[in-house]
Amino acid sequence: MAVLWRSFSLYSPFHLSVPPKPIYSYSSQSSCTCSSSSSMEAPPQGYRRNIFSASRLDIPSAWQMPQGGIDDNEDPKVAALRELKEETGVSSAEILAEVPYWLTYDFPPEVREKLKHQWGSDWKGQAQKWFLLKFTGKEEEINLLGDGTEKPEFGEWSWMTPEQIVEHAVDFKKPVYNKVLEVFTPYLH
Repeated sequence: MAVLWRSFSLYSPFHLSVPPKPIYSYSSQSSCTCSSSSSMEAPPQGYRRNIFSASRLDIPSAWQMPQGGIDDNEDPKVAALRELKEETGVSSAEILAEVPYWLTYDFPPEVREKLKHQWGSDWKGQAQKWFLLKFTGKEEEINLLGDGTEKPEFGEWSWMTPEQIVEHAVDFKKPVYNKVLEVFTPYLH
């Protein structure tokens, strides 16, 4: 995180179980922007740095791949593995591939306003580095309470195909998910 099969994932080896319809439904005005840069270069100005992406406890019908923030001066690969362990308890994973550029999406106005109050910052969207990881552990390792260092974010998980992941994502993330899957498709067969 079938493909996100048991052996491959986008960022983490799983996605959450049978999701209901997303709460957020936005018109497809949002788009995915690609900016070419290496892992260590700064993301585009005005976007929160993070790595990608499972179902949220705060919005149960919002399914996503696990994601998390990248600390200052932290290599995105290190951040991906750290966030995976913090959010899911998974440490048995190896990086197979990386999208060679940052992908961005804009928050819809309602989401931006909610996050402005929650985060105390007015980010227009997110800039993300995507990694394809191979899950090398056993499912018993997956613990949505995470490693105990962070507040749990997810309620359920499930193995999904790429098509299911896009289908169950909130609308404003779908263009990024499609682009990521396009890049990783050769690795998923």
